[in-house]
Amino acid sequence: QVQLVESGGGLVQPGGSLRLSCAASGSIDNYVMAWYRQAPGNQREWVAVTSSGGTATYAESVKGRFTISRDNGKRTVYLEMNSLKPEDTAVYYCNARWNAYNYWGQGTQVTVSS
Repeated sequence: QVQLVESGGGLVQPGGSLRLSCAASGSIDNYVMAWYRQAPGNQREWVAVTSSGGTATYAESVKGRFTISRDNGKRTVYLEMNSLKPEDTAVYYCNARWNAYNYWGQGTQVTVSS
């Protein structure tokens, strides 16, 4: 089993930046790693994904502003978030998926407000 721990959330002004990290307890080499978010009253939505080979794909709402990356040696996935908007406010979750395995972190709060 892989445990995921997110960090890096916080309060930031509109236009600001944050970098989220997702540290895994085991190897993530074979895993597809993704970030999701959930705002109050909304369903959890997919934000970005990186394949085991490092290919990244983004939701339209964050394309050009967010960057997902992975460091398999450090067992960590990152989400660099720039030009943040109030509508980016949500709890951000890390997800690891490989075959029948599907793991979630506990989430980290991101609040974009002046």
